Amino acid sequence: MLTWLLITVVSLAGAAGCGPVSVEEQPQYRKFDPVVEKIVPAPAKPAPEPAPALALEPAPEPALEPVQTSKPAATPLSEIPQPKKFGAPSVPVEVPVAILLPLSGPSAALGRAMLDAAQLSMFEIANKAFVLMPFDTGGTPDGARRAAAAALKARAQLILGPLHATSVRAAAPLARVANVPVVAFSNSREVAGDGVYILGFVPRQQVKAVIGYAVSVGLSRFAVLAPYDDYGTSVMEAARGMIEAGGGVLVRARYYDPAVKDLSETVKDFANYAARRGELVAQRRALEEKGDEVSRRALRRLALLETIGDAPFDAVLLPESGERLRTLSSLLSYFDIDRPTVRLLGLRSWDLIANLGSEPALIGAWYAGSPAAERERFAARFKQAFGRPPPRLATLAYDGAALAAILGQGVDGPDYSPGALTASGGFLGVDGIFRLRADGIAERAFAIHEVTRDGTIARRAAPQNFRSLTN
Repeated sequence: MLTWLLITVVSLAGAAGCGPVSVEEQPQYRKFDPVVEKIVPAPAKPAPEPAPALALEPAPEPALEPVQTSKPAATPLSEIPQPKKFGAPSVPVEVPVAILLPLSGPSAALGRAMLDAAQLSMFEIANKAFVLMPFDTGGTPDGARRAAAAALKARAQLILGPLHATSVRAAAPLARVANVPVVAFSNSREVAGDGVYILGFVPRQQVKAVIGYAVSVGLSRFAVLAPYDDYGTSVMEAARGMIEAGGGVLVRARYYDPAVKDLSETVKDFANYAARRGELVAQRRALEEKGDEVSRRALRRLALLETIGDAPFDAVLLPESGERLRTLSSLLSYFDIDRPTVRLLGLRSWDLIANLGSEPALIGAWYAGSPAAERERFAARFKQAFGRPPPRLATLAYDGAALAAILGQGVDGPDYSPGALTASGGFLGVDGIFRLRADGIAERAFAIHEVTRDGTIARRAAPQNFRSLTN
C-alpha cells in the first residue's frame, strides 16, 4: 500500500502560541488505497479552541528563549472534506515532535518562515494528538546541540531539522543515544545515515534527471562549468558518471573560483573563443586577398559571424543560481556559446530565480526542478495565512511536518521506526513524490522545465511513482 501526503485547503481556525503547539482534529490526509470509496464532504464544524500546550520539564541550561510563532489568518470555508479513518485508537496517544530551526541569528527570517510552513502543515493535516515543539538553534552548532538536548528532555519522539549541515552534525549524536530519529532539512549527504534522514535536494538526483533527459532527446556531447566548492565538485562528479552511463561524452569540464566577480576570461577560455575568432579573422583575410565576386559574397556572410566553427559540445550544465547564473549565461552568449547549437542545462536551484525568461541567454534552457502545480498552491495558501510569500525552502518544513503528522496517526500509535520512515512507496508532498532511503537520503522525482519568455513550461512531467527510478 502506498502512503501519500494529500494536500488540501482547510479552515485555519485558532492561533498558534509559544512553545509546543497542538491542534484539534482536522485531519486532511488519508492513506491511499484504491478500494476505498471517495471522501464525502461533511458539514463544517465550528473551529475548536486550541488544545492546551504540553507541560514540559525545564530545558537544560542555558535556557532557550521562548519561541514566538506566527498566527495563520482564518480562512473559513462552508464545508471541509473529512477523510475516512483507518482504525484510529479511540483515545489518541499524544505525539510530541520537535522542530529545530534558526529562529534567531543570521538565518532567523528563513527559520521563522519554515516554522510557519510547519504550522500550516500541522493545521491542515495533524490530528489533536500531534504536538509540535519548536526549539531555536540560533543557526550555530552549539545552539543546535542545546536545542536537541531540550527536545529530548521534552520527550520528543522525532526531531525535524536542523537546517544547516553543521547543526545536524552537532545534534545527531544526542538523538542517536536517545534512539530518536532525525529528519533534517539539510542536503548534505555527509550528515545522512545512522538514524539521520535528510529532506534536502541532493545534486546527484537532479543531474541524473536533466542529463538523462538531454541524452534521451539526442544530445551527446556535454560540458560542465561549475564553482570550485563542495557543491560544484559534487555536481561535476555526478555529471561525469551520468554522462558516461548514458553513452555521452564529457567534452569539457571547468571550475571557476566562486569568489571572483569578473568571470569574463574564464568563460572566454571555456568557450575557446580566441581560437574560433582567430579562425574567422584568418578566413576573412584570405577572402579579401582573392578579391573576386565569390569571395566578396563569402565575406558578406562572414560579417554576420563572431567566430568560425561550432563549439565541440552541444550542451552546457550550469549549476548556479541568482545573478551569477544570469551573468554566466550572458557571457556564454557573448562568446558565441548559445542556441541553437548549444543548449544550457540547469538544476533545481533555478527554481529559486524569478523571471528566468527576462535573461535572453536563458530562453530555451532546460533544468530539473520540482513539479510546479502543488508548489504554487502551497505558496498561495501560505501567503493567505501569513501575508507574505514563502521562501523556497519552506516546502521542506511543510513536508517534514506532514510526514511526522501522518506517521503519528498509526492504528497502534505513532510509528517513527526505520521501516515506517523508509516506506518503499514513498510520500507525495509539495515538491512531488519522495521517499527516505535506508542511507538517509531523500530520493525524489524531478520534472524537466524549459525557460520561455513568459516563464517556464514542463517538457517532461515528474514521475508519479518510483518504478522507473533506481537507487
